[in-house]
Amino acid sequence: MSAPIMRSAQRPAFDQVLQNISDYVIKTDVTSSYLAMETARYCLMDTLACGMMALDHPECTKLLGPIVPGATMHNGARVPGTSYELDPVQAAFNIGTMVRWLDFNDTWLAAEWGHPSDNLGGILAVADYVSRRNISQGKAPLKIKDVLEAMIKAHEIQGVTAIENSFNRVGLDHVMLVRIATTPVVAKMLGASPDEILNAVSHSWIDGSSLRTYRHAPNTGSRKSWAAGDASSRGVKLALTCLKGEMGYPSALSASTWGFCDVLFKGNPLVYKQDFASYVMENVLFKISFPAEFHAQTAVECAVILHPKLIGKFDQIKSIQIETQEAGVRIIDKTGPLANYADRDHCIQYMVAIGLIKGDLDANDYSDQSASNPLIDKLRDKMSVTENAQFSIDYLNPDLRYIGNSVQVFFEDGTSTEKVSINAPIGHRENRERGIPALKQKFEKAISAKLSPKNTQKIINICSDQVILENMDVNEFMDLWVV
Repeated sequence: MSAPIMRSAQRPAFDQVLQNISDYVIKTDVTSSYLAMETARYCLMDTLACGMMALDHPECTKLLGPIVPGATMHNGARVPGTSYELDPVQAAFNIGTMVRWLDFNDTWLAAEWGHPSDNLGGILAVADYVSRRNISQGKAPLKIKDVLEAMIKAHEIQGVTAIENSFNRVGLDHVMLVRIATTPVVAKMLGASPDEILNAVSHSWIDGSSLRTYRHAPNTGSRKSWAAGDASSRGVKLALTCLKGEMGYPSALSASTWGFCDVLFKGNPLVYKQDFASYVMENVLFKISFPAEFHAQTAVECAVILHPKLIGKFDQIKSIQIETQEAGVRIIDKTGPLANYADRDHCIQYMVAIGLIKGDLDANDYSDQSASNPLIDKLRDKMSVTENAQFSIDYLNPDLRYIGNSVQVFFEDGTSTEKVSINAPIGHRENRERGIPALKQKFEKAISAKLSPKNTQKIINICSDQVILENMDVNEFMDLWVV
């Protein structure tokens, strides 16, 4: 009979990863990077634009408001584009759900992927709540500069963690990184002490993490559109809990048998090969042209280029060859019936088919009505999707961060179109000169459709000036978004 394993009850020092995240949030000044702060301004604009566009979709708006009817909060956080005034936890869910609903906000691609601006749900809700609380107590409100700083730090925590650590390969959804990034930055906004922030970070890793099953066949569904809002709101709740003095868990990651790495990461340690700074915000990818899963962004751009050459020739197509990265093959190569919006916007064949047919792609193209066009499935049946090894290499290269795709159409008579290949989508850092004007157009169109002309113009003027925006009180900024 073997001897029992003796486990010491001596509490260890906090895991280094937990300390590094906490120290970064508390001590690092990211506002000195003008590029990061400027990009954060554009990111704020883009993310709020996505939220405004989502308000056109009843499946999104039915989830908004208080979780219990009537449970509003005087001097609570505002939800842009609505009249809701909610506690910061539920406001974070509302804002996070809106900005993620159309799969149109920013993206980060590495060993793991995700959408760092999902953290704006918690950040904006807490910033507004704290500002209104402060005013009621005779204190100064937060400034939008505080929001931009928090965004940079949340982007960095989520993005740097994703560079070397693939959670999707063990079946976990990337929204866990939203919870982990939101928690410490909103804890700091709420006035947490260093120990309280460290405790909150440990809780953010302990939480059970969502399974990716709602993103993949045969279970693809709308939860993927509110999962990040849920994660960001959970981060706010954990931060508020630790402000009450709740203890932390030093070896939340490394504890043998019971820690995150053993239980959920198949016994692998977390790997970090660079320090936290402002790298992620400076290099983030914007979705500007199409509300499409980002691994397919350049594929749709290729399809749009080919569209004029296919007019009147769709019945002559023999095959369509799509080359993509390994991640694209693994995530969005999908055959067979597509059951709903969420299924379609995560199918590279569907997105390319729409681009070829109409020379564009917008959110309405994922509706049941649009999907009933028989030509879409006819083209999907002619498509093959393969990995291009160079696309995969460039995808993981930190100096490039490409998302390459190519599309070529072959006809029954033996002829073909040229093979159109694109490495960097319009939202890539390489294309900021071309992308930022388009981002501004996206922003102005989105807000003008939902807000009064007077407030629309005020917001555009404020957001067009870095200094004016940074120095605006958060509560005054949020008041402009109330309808």
